[in-house]
Order: sequence, then structure tokens, then C-alpha cells
Amino acid sequence: MEELFSTIAIALVHALPWTLMLTATSFAIGSVLAIPICAVASSKNSIVRTVSHSIILVVRSVPPIVWLFIIFFGIGNGLVPLSPVTSALIGLGLITAVNLAEIYRGAMKAVPAGQFEAAKVLGLSGIRQYTDVLAPQIFRVALPSAATYAIGLLKDTAVASTIGVPEMAQAAYRVSQQTFRGLEVYLISGALYFAISLVMAYASRSLDKRMRLRIAR
Repeated sequence: MEELFSTIAIALVHALPWTLMLTATSFAIGSVLAIPICAVASSKNSIVRTVSHSIILVVRSVPPIVWLFIIFFGIGNGLVPLSPVTSALIGLGLITAVNLAEIYRGAMKAVPAGQFEAAKVLGLSGIRQYTDVLAPQIFRVALPSAATYAIGLLKDTAVASTIGVPEMAQAAYRVSQQTFRGLEVYLISGALYFAISLVMAYASRSLDKRMRLRIAR
């Protein structure tokens, strides 16, 4: 039994950096791309707004695994050669971007209109209105939802195993096939996902608390 747990632990520890890298990088890509997507979705032009909302709806409605297959087996094999990792980052990054764009847009609506007017009255430039006055408030409102999405993204990285990324889900499958002890393997991998999710939740709560104290001053 000790040998079994040792085998499982070694396999999962070796795969853990891939899971964390996929989660962190996809979230970083999505966080940046979500800003222009949010801006377009909030456009005053009804046609632009309708088109952007339609694209967001399509991306969010299709399962992540389907997007990864389209990118890796479709685009990656036909148009531009893409590695499994690159395909996973592109797919998960774009999915994250549209979801975070909706979170950003909701956070913007939650900020009182008076804050936008106050930023203009201060005589700040358009960029400084957002960076100095509005962005901190939008970030604080968006943080809980974004953190929840990040925890969900951690679990969604498991679909990257279907295109050959050596992350934890693939490692668990490989060990279960070698040892024929699927119950133990998947219980341990599930416990590891749970532990990482707890750490992420704690970190997000701590950051949210600090942001509230900073804004309250």
C-alpha cells in the first residue's frame, strides 16, 4: 500500500506544476484580454454591442473540451502547428477572457454613477480616472467572482489531458491504468484539487479584505 501511495504521489507531484501553470497563465491571459472585450461589450453602438454579446454567448455556451479540440485538432493540424500546451493556453485563455469580461462589466455597473462623475470633476485624464479612481473599486467588486472563476478554471484544466498535456488528470489516469487502483488514485487527486482550491479561496478572501480596508481609508 505504501508503494502505491508513493507511486501516486510522485506522479501527481510531477504533474502539479503543469496544472498550476495552465491555471495561472490562462487566468493571466484572460484577465488582460477581458479588458478590451468588456469595453467593446459596453459600447454605446448597439450593433457593436450586439455582435460582441453574441460572440461572448457562443464562447460561453460551448464546452471547453470542444474548444480545445477545435484549436488543437482543427487549427493546430490544419492551419498553424500548435503544441498541446499552446492549444490549451489559447483555448482556456479565450474562455477565461469572455467570462472575466462579463464579470468586469457587472462590476462596472455596480460602481455608483457618482464615482464616474467625481473622477471627471477632479480633472483627471481619461486614463487616470480609471487607474486612480474607478479601477480599484471595479477590481474590489469583481474580485470575489473572479476568484470563484479561477477556482473553477483550476478544475477545467483537467480537459487539457484530452489533447496530451501532462497535467494532474492525465497523470491520475496513467497511474490508474498502471496500478488498476483507480479509486485510490482519483481520491488522492481529488483531495489535491480540493487542497489547492482551499488555498486559492483563502488567498482571495485575504486580498479582498485588504482591498476593503484600503478603500475604506
